[in-house]
Amino acid sequence: MACQAIYAPYVRDTVISLEMDPPSVPEVRDRMERSLETHDWLVLEDDLGVRGYAYGSAYRSRAAYRWACEVSVYVETGRRRTGAGRVLYEALFPRLVDRGYLTALAGMTLPNPASEALHRSLGFEDVGTWRRIGWKFGAWHDVLWMQRRLAAGSEPPAELS
Repeated sequence: MACQAIYAPYVRDTVISLEMDPPSVPEVRDRMERSLETHDWLVLEDDLGVRGYAYGSAYRSRAAYRWACEVSVYVETGRRRTGAGRVLYEALFPRLVDRGYLTALAGMTLPNPASEALHRSLGFEDVGTWRRIGWKFGAWHDVLWMQRRLAAGSEPPAELS
């Protein structure tokens, strides 16, 4: 599966993902199916194949957080800083709003200037940094959390469908 092939180098070769081992194709397929049930998963494809993907997932399991979601985007390593991530996110956000989500959160291992720049350019704002939260490749790593309002909510918010 192309999404697994795109993601595996991020896990295997970088701290961009703090997973230790690349997930298998069946695991990525399961993640995709879970995301599609409640959020969304989009794939960017051209004549040469899949170039990237973006998805939404639950931020937390507690009911009070049900109008917030976590978002992630991954593109082929050669497609970074080409606008692919922006295209994916700009297609994903309205779909999340249609599902009732009002706030998107994104976490990124630091340093990651490309991801920070992408998220800021799309209106995400820093909300905090978890210091020395992940251990990978023999070192501690910080994770920056950013937040973006997807839509104005009603009072009280509409229930998710």
